[in-house]
Amino acid sequence: MKYNIPNHVAIIMDGNGRWATKRGLKRSAGHLEGSKTLKKLVKHALKRGVKVLSVFAFSTENFKRSKEEVDYLMNLFVKMFKDNFKELKENNIKIVFSKKESGLPSKLEEIIKEVEEDTKNNTGGIFNVCINYGGQDEIIDMTKNICNKVLNNEINIEDIDKNIIEKNLYQDLPSIDLLIRTSGEYRISNYMLWQLAYAEMYFPDTYFPDFDEAEFDKAIEIYNKRDRRFGGIK
Repeated sequence: MKYNIPNHVAIIMDGNGRWATKRGLKRSAGHLEGSKTLKKLVKHALKRGVKVLSVFAFSTENFKRSKEEVDYLMNLFVKMFKDNFKELKENNIKIVFSKKESGLPSKLEEIIKEVEEDTKNNTGGIFNVCINYGGQDEIIDMTKNICNKVLNNEINIEDIDKNIIEKNLYQDLPSIDLLIRTSGEYRISNYMLWQLAYAEMYFPDTYFPDFDEAEFDKAIEIYNKRDRRFGGIK
């Protein structure tokens, strides 16, 4: 059966810690396993025809976790972005990051800039990593950017529309068609609030480390059963 593939899929990768705890392991083991799952999912999703894949890697609120866990995740990101993303670059994937300007370790910031620069001309799909990210912060920062442009006479207040707003978000990406949040939690947790306006949402009970290619295909199947009307009537 031929499915309608969503253009932009976003994933809140939830349940890594609980996956590990359930197995008597440290939470870090769940994050490591989740990183392996992510590597497979990115390739699979883009191969299926998804044009943009966004993932919630680390929120601004996640800094409230223990120093041990935060430090582990920062080091894991460095390793992932340095090693695993080489394959995406070779497969013509453009990698971008939705994030606040500051707040991450300098070593990680350097690798992020390097990855974005190395893949900026790739055309085989977009992988958007949301790290040190919060949806409300993004809207606040977008508002400040637009205000500064008005004050600097770059735009007029009357010019402000949906297009201007989207061009001043962390990344200028199409609206999300399908949001997946793993682990059975039913909330969006301050994630891509503007972009989710008309997204279909799917909340499987599966912890993220177990959310494999077959689980992703199931999400696509469920998406195809939804009736998307965007406020209209069919």
